[in-house]
Formats: sequence, structure tokens, C-alpha cells
Amino acid sequence: MSSSIKIDFVSDVSCPWCAIGLKSLQQAVDNIGEAAQIDLHFQPFELNPKMGPEGQDIGEHLSEKYGSSPEQQEQARAMIRSRGAEVGFDFAMDKRSRIYNTFDAHRLLHWAGLEGKQTELKLALLGAYFTDGENPSSHDVLARVAAGVGLDREGALAVLQSDQFTEEVREREQFFQRHGINSVPAVIINEQYLISGGQPAAVFERALREIIAKA
Repeated sequence: MSSSIKIDFVSDVSCPWCAIGLKSLQQAVDNIGEAAQIDLHFQPFELNPKMGPEGQDIGEHLSEKYGSSPEQQEQARAMIRSRGAEVGFDFAMDKRSRIYNTFDAHRLLHWAGLEGKQTELKLALLGAYFTDGENPSSHDVLARVAAGVGLDREGALAVLQSDQFTEEVREREQFFQRHGINSVPAVIINEQYLISGGQPAAVFERALREIIAKA
């Protein structure tokens, strides 16, 4: 009989390491096969909760937030592209010039979880931003991406044009912040074990196998 493992994946759709970490985690889950039933939940985290609706130039943003030079930013982009390629995720950095507020994307992901399409929407939103260079704060973009994974476009727009799930998303954000999560991705297994960062698949696989062995 296989174990049941709950995974809370705390992340943002504008976080490149979250895309890498998710693809690595999926590889690890594939590798363990039927050894465990995985119950995966995406939890909200905003890298830039005070970002205005117009967004900000990404180079300017990184310089202000981290003090990084253009050369350092290019080195980081090269590393991210390389790690992304290793896990089958395409970072088209030349298409992505701005960073945006992602709160509405998190509200839509909450709704997608109720509709049984959260993983599909999460991957599609990461692709829309990092591969296609689209604006993840745009309601039109969000509704189109939702429709692309089989969710109802009008239902998505209804969520986005209301304040639906605002309280739920804020509560989840605050819950994980109170429990010490201040950087992402943060992968919490069975509400006990924390793996931080966009780790290689082998790290996730080893942790999952150890937890299965203890069950």
C-alpha cells in the first residue's frame, strides 16, 4: 500500500526558481512512481506585494531591490536559463522586460484548486510569464491562460473582476509568513519537513523516499 504525502508548494508565478523547483519536484514524483500518492497544493507568496498595476522595468527593479549590477543580472539570467533547460523549462529572458503584481494570479490559482486544475494553471502561468513574456497581472491574460488549461474563461473573469478569494489568499500568505517562510520556493512536506529553493530533482526524491521509509 502506497503512502500518502501532502506537499505545500509555497511560491510566486514571477519567481524563476519556483518554476525550476516545481519541474524538479515533478521529476522526483515521477521517479518515485507508485511508492506514494502525492497531494500537491500551491500556496501563495508575493515577491512584490506593493507593486503597482503598471509593473516595473525588471532591470531597474532588480537594481533597487538587490543592488545587482547589469553584469550580475546577466550572470543570474544565464544560470537560470541553464537550470531551466536541465528540467525542461524554457526561460525566454528577452521577452520579459517587466515585473508585475501577482495577487490576482494567486486568487485565480485558489479558484483553480477548487476546480481541480491548480497544477495545470500554475505551470501555464509560469510559462506565460517566463516563456512568453506576458503580463500575469492582466485579467485578459489570466482568463485566456485559464481557458487554455480547460477552466471556464467566463468563470475566471468573474473571479478576477470581483474580490473573490481575497481573504483566503491573504490568510494563506500570512499563515506561511508567520511560520517563517520569507523566501520561495518553499516546499513543505506533510506539514513537517521544509526544503527551500529550486533544488535538483535528486534532493526532492531523496527527501520523499526518506519520508516514505518512515511511514
